[in-house]
Amino acid sequence: MTLMKSVFVLLALLVVSTRAFTVLPLTRVSYISKTAASSAFTVPTALKSLEVAEIPSYESKESPKVLGGIKIGLRKLVVVTGASSGLGRECARSLVNSGKYFVIMAVRDVDKGKAVAKKFNFPENSYTVMKLELASLQSVRDFVANLKAFKSARPLTHLVCNAAVYLPKDPKPSWSDDGYEMSMAVNHLGHFLLVNLLLDDMKKAKGARCVIVGSITGNTNTVGGGLVYPKADLGKLKGMESGGKQPIAMMDGKNYDGAKAYKDSKVMNMMTVSELHRRYHKSTGITFSSMYPGCIAETQLFREKRQWFRKIFPLFMKYVTGGYVGEQEAGERLAQVVDDPICSKSGVYWSWNGGAQTVGRYDASGKPKGAGGSGGEIFENQQSDAVQDRDMAMRMFDLSFDLAGISEKEKTKDGPEPDNML
Repeated sequence: MTLMKSVFVLLALLVVSTRAFTVLPLTRVSYISKTAASSAFTVPTALKSLEVAEIPSYESKESPKVLGGIKIGLRKLVVVTGASSGLGRECARSLVNSGKYFVIMAVRDVDKGKAVAKKFNFPENSYTVMKLELASLQSVRDFVANLKAFKSARPLTHLVCNAAVYLPKDPKPSWSDDGYEMSMAVNHLGHFLLVNLLLDDMKKAKGARCVIVGSITGNTNTVGGGLVYPKADLGKLKGMESGGKQPIAMMDGKNYDGAKAYKDSKVMNMMTVSELHRRYHKSTGITFSSMYPGCIAETQLFREKRQWFRKIFPLFMKYVTGGYVGEQEAGERLAQVVDDPICSKSGVYWSWNGGAQTVGRYDASGKPKGAGGSGGEIFENQQSDAVQDRDMAMRMFDLSFDLAGISEKEKTKDGPEPDNML
């Protein structure tokens, strides 16, 4: 084995051992709510180690903006969560620069969102920044109320659920305002509530689309999801069936694992898209889709890693696995799913350049291709058997209604009952 190959093998082992192969460069939430820390749940002695320090939680609703219809004009209206960094920022930038979209930047830190829009030269009157704390179900409801006040009678045409947290190094779970493990709360439940509260509004729009960002790590038929442990596995949903709140940290009811919690949440994201499509596409006309943008190895996702890792990992992804894609290209891919007529088909998991089901192979250019990295054409990717488990998806979806606090009155009345779906 040559010295170069030995170095690459060593790097591969380091990647697996640090669980850095997990992809999706999104917004990391790093707080624990006062509500969760002082929860009324009775914590057994054996689970006292799961208790966490108290950090201020979501406390106040942002004042609503009004008269947004004047600013929006004839453009399509799109909400992008996590739009102040990484994939979400680049997607928002691509959409506003097209001149066809007015973007609602849904972010935790409004001041940061405004600064980012200015730094990256978002055209004036092409966006507005609104507060959204996905770790608080009340904040999600407040955001929806403010959005409706801003846009008035104009329907929302596109919703991009991008923001997420990834906490693989945390030895103990963090808890949301509502008492849920943070990955579950932000990545799944917050977005689940957001989508369901906006369905009745979106169905009024022509050509409406809802995109929830997926990940290869939630697909066990990929290199990152099938070969890098821990694998995503919802088990029999015992954690969800037991209420999913502190001290229950995992949806399968087992012991906490930060990397697995993220992967499980992405499985639920992709299941949610499939179930939304089955229940509501025909009756509402909304296109529901998921996508994998590629590995954005230079994302802030890895900001807690050591400097040497942050320098070497992008090179490893570029020249060994072939899964590397830059932030701008990844954002353009997400924007393509929002805008391209090709992506008007509902219930699809979109990918590029091989979809990361194999490690890249070298072509005439001297760079590996086929692993979901830079370049290539968009195509309909195949989801894993776990993601396509229909019975599991239906149960997960119905349990999520309860955990997200969605009442019968709030559920959209369109679409057949689950038992009658084909």
